[in-house]
Amino acid sequence: MSPKFRRFVWWSLVSLVLSAIYTYWQQRPSEQAVVVAASVDSVSLAENQLAKLREAAATVPQKQEILKQVSGDLALREKGIIIADTAQQAQSQIIQILRKLGHDENPRVEMRSQEFGVVRPLGDIYGEVLVTVQIDCGIDQLVNILVGLAARPELVATNELRVTSASPKDKMIGVRLTVSGVVPRKLVPGKKGAGAS
Repeated sequence: MSPKFRRFVWWSLVSLVLSAIYTYWQQRPSEQAVVVAASVDSVSLAENQLAKLREAAATVPQKQEILKQVSGDLALREKGIIIADTAQQAQSQIIQILRKLGHDENPRVEMRSQEFGVVRPLGDIYGEVLVTVQIDCGIDQLVNILVGLAARPELVATNELRVTSASPKDKMIGVRLTVSGVVPRKLVPGKKGAGAS
């Protein structure tokens, strides 16, 4: 090798080493700055998250109290749901309620006919059973039956009411009364919806 070529190789190696040292030296402080900035950002981020978690934790007792109150209200309201194995049994319970209300009247009010209506969904969680009865009674007896029906602990209500004149001399009316009751959704036949159980 010629002396000129050797000098070139040595200077090239020296310049390469110096370039590497310079590059390493320039990158290192900027990496430290990034690490410091990231750690500062992560500390402030962690503090913000901690503050949010503390706020959420502070609301937990209030939310538990609200949940307890709502659960109690729901349990109280669901006491009135007609519990039966089938929809026909639930409809029979409504017939028994109507018979009892009729027997409490003086003179007794007897049912001339009764028919079971459709069973249909009532919202996403409940079902509704319908029963229709025909009776002959006085207007005061009808009012007493309707008031007695509204006062029942079961979730039953008048769905439809048709009044006709049965015997004007005796002041008797013919009544076709449809009563609905709330049942669990499992008693509703057919396809179950998204919220059905």
